[in-house]
Amino acid sequence: MGAERVQDIAKSSKETIPDAFIRLETEQPGITTVHGAVLEVPTIDYSDPDEEKVLSAIEDAARNWGMFQIVNHEIPSEAIAKLLAAGKGFFELSQEEKEVYAKPSDSKSMEGYGTALQKEVEGKKAWVDHLFHKIWPPSAINYRFWPENPAFYREANEEYAKHLHGVVDKLFKSLSLGLGLEGNELKEAAGGDNLEYLLKINYYPPCPRPDLALGVVAHTDMCTITILVPNDVQGLQASRDGRWYDVKYIPNALVIHIGDQIEILSNGKYKSVLHRTTVNKEKARMSWPVFLEPPSDFEVGPHPKLVNKENPPKFKTKKYSDYVYCKLNKIPQ
Repeated sequence: MGAERVQDIAKSSKETIPDAFIRLETEQPGITTVHGAVLEVPTIDYSDPDEEKVLSAIEDAARNWGMFQIVNHEIPSEAIAKLLAAGKGFFELSQEEKEVYAKPSDSKSMEGYGTALQKEVEGKKAWVDHLFHKIWPPSAINYRFWPENPAFYREANEEYAKHLHGVVDKLFKSLSLGLGLEGNELKEAAGGDNLEYLLKINYYPPCPRPDLALGVVAHTDMCTITILVPNDVQGLQASRDGRWYDVKYIPNALVIHIGDQIEILSNGKYKSVLHRTTVNKEKARMSWPVFLEPPSDFEVGPHPKLVNKENPPKFKTKKYSDYVYCKLNKIPQ
């Protein structure tokens, strides 16, 4: 057995939690959440025949919120239900069966089953276990990290990936036009057809002290765009005007986060969203974000068409892998 998993710690935690999981007072959700308020982040109807309306709604949300939810997005609810059932089935396996997919300690990649992800400040830990693996393009997939149980796991993930393409293309096109670029230019500058879809399954076990712990600490996503599906246990929070709010759960909606690379490509016109995850006392929360990432050696910087004398570049141009290394190790970019 490798590292201690939160799922195991949760089983032995009855009324208290280990000190390493107790956040600083400035982070504790019991203190820092605006209670009794739900953040109504923009909800965008993807099926609206008025394309201009959809376009401007996406642009507005990306500039002013950094996140939005998409409904009527053409991904069948059965495909989403199957994805969720497959991931849940994996986390319900015995610990031994899950460890088969553990991320190798010397791995340069994110892929595999694990617990810690990045340098945590003051040795604090997040109340979450996860499984990472790429689901697109086929050339980037490493099936070594795809669980063989439940038996329909692979089929569920392949089907979901197939349905995502339309959503992804429409997002990039809308965001591109919103910057005054041609419809294809933003996606090309983010990796084009080599864009990688990295799936993460987050498993947040029930926690006896949800007021003290966090599932995932406050962060912005490193990637271009994140497309996330949660289960029905509330937990996603976003920061608005320096305060933390629960984000309303909408069944079958896709939660979209603008990530750091889109903020960089847009030269700061679009904002990546600061968000975090709380945990639940009785129920396991799960979420399935797909991070749309440039290939690791692909260079990302402010789009040349958005930079001029009046608008100098606000960000450095660098390889995506270098960006990720700095971010995970808390090194200034």
